[in-house]
Amino acid sequence: MHTHSILSTKNFKYLIAMVGERKLVDEVSGWLRLYNDGSVDRTWTGPPEAKFMAEPVPEHDQFIDGVAVKDVTIDSKSGLGVRVYLPEKAKEDRVKLPIILHFHGGGFCISRADWYMYYHIYTTLARSANAICVSVFLRLAPEHRLPAAVDDGFASLIWLRSLAKGESYEPWVNDHGDFTRVFLIGDSSGANLVHEVASLAGQVDLTPLKLAGGIPVHPGFVRSERSKSELENPESPFLTLDMVDKFLSLALPVGCTKDDPITCPMGAAAPPLEGLNLPPFLLCVAEKDLIRDTEMEYYEAMKKANKDVELLISPGMGHSFYLNKIALDMDPITAAQTAALIQGIIEFIKKH
Repeated sequence: MHTHSILSTKNFKYLIAMVGERKLVDEVSGWLRLYNDGSVDRTWTGPPEAKFMAEPVPEHDQFIDGVAVKDVTIDSKSGLGVRVYLPEKAKEDRVKLPIILHFHGGGFCISRADWYMYYHIYTTLARSANAICVSVFLRLAPEHRLPAAVDDGFASLIWLRSLAKGESYEPWVNDHGDFTRVFLIGDSSGANLVHEVASLAGQVDLTPLKLAGGIPVHPGFVRSERSKSELENPESPFLTLDMVDKFLSLALPVGCTKDDPITCPMGAAAPPLEGLNLPPFLLCVAEKDLIRDTEMEYYEAMKKANKDVELLISPGMGHSFYLNKIALDMDPITAAQTAALIQGIIEFIKKH
């Protein structure tokens, strides 16, 4: 009885300390809440009608709308996993298919590879491009600050190399994938990873795998100082100034500013672009994106460094517009621009 009461008192004090003091420290645009005990709540608290876009879609090894999907753990130690999209045509085709390695967005702090918004667009891309898509379950900040997501992105490329070498085996990828045509694609903060992972890949021997191209879509390239487009362009559900500032302060290494090489690869702190061994790039920019100016600055810097970079601009569109299923269904212009974006990506893949 006596011990019990001591334990109870101790536990009670501990519980009061934990529960009584648990306070909201910060919140980011309906997407994320941070508490003083270090816990993070990523439950969507924005408009309920948009919630479905941030809900997981279960894997299915049956072909639905021409695509099958399965989740694979690629590193048993760390638990790092990927989601593989296999187009049905792969079964008939004798030809091996290009492999698209995808890094999701979310300011390094939110979202998952199995969310409906990615499922919808990457099943479409796998089917239309007749390519295998491999989407990485990246670790998230603030629990895992950068460069954790970069490490995960690079580890997934090295996993593909291990498949190409026959050191490991994943039937969907090994039986149907062309390891000489691997492309990196990423949206928003995932597009930052395209640049980072391609830079790292340029320093190692990937053979027999070949990195054929990189497709940064609406990359989260920014500077500490606000750009004109940040001040003048409209905010969207997928990008507000609040998200830019807070997500990056939670994601960047402690003490780093937005001028960090991961968020500003064209800045003075980053390795000179001239010295990087990069594959051909297709940079996709939305005309009304809040961070369009810094994305264009990256494009100009890449051109100046004599890098092979093409530009695809979506007129009248905002950040990550193609992920917004509601807009795709309701607005013919958004639907048309999404189709044009996908077509541009397919043409780039065909060319390389």
